[in-house]
Amino acid sequence: MDAIVLLKEDHKTVEKLFKEFEKAEDASPKEKQKIVQKIAHELTAHAYIEEEIFYPAARAEVPETDDHVLESVEEHHVVVWLLSELDKLDPADERYDAKVTVLIENVRHHVEEEEQEWFPKVRSALGRNKLQELGERMEKAKADAPADPLKLLSARQ
Repeated sequence: MDAIVLLKEDHKTVEKLFKEFEKAEDASPKEKQKIVQKIAHELTAHAYIEEEIFYPAARAEVPETDDHVLESVEEHHVVVWLLSELDKLDPADERYDAKVTVLIENVRHHVEEEEQEWFPKVRSALGRNKLQELGERMEKAKADAPADPLKLLSARQ
């Protein structure tokens, strides 16, 4: 699987979890928390492979994506802090659902920018073989992703 296909598959997985949360309006706080924990796991692993492998490759090979990558890392920064706050927040707290909604909105914006604005440039510049090689590295690296989103590079920047 090539790197961009892998990232888009991750985006679809997270979107399904977002919809599951949005449909869980009347679910118990604990049920909502379980969905959010799945979201956190998926987003953390995804951000890890982007920050460690994909973004550096994009910056090196496609210099015109530099600003997009920097903005994406900042978007990750916001997401990882929201995830860490949600992890500490009681799911029965009145702010819990609102914080998840802000997380979802941020991630959807991030995904749209990546997929529409700069993935096509990266695909064109890197080509099939390089994207395949990156995709294989990224798939293997998911196993090394931290469980704690605050361990990501973007959390420390």
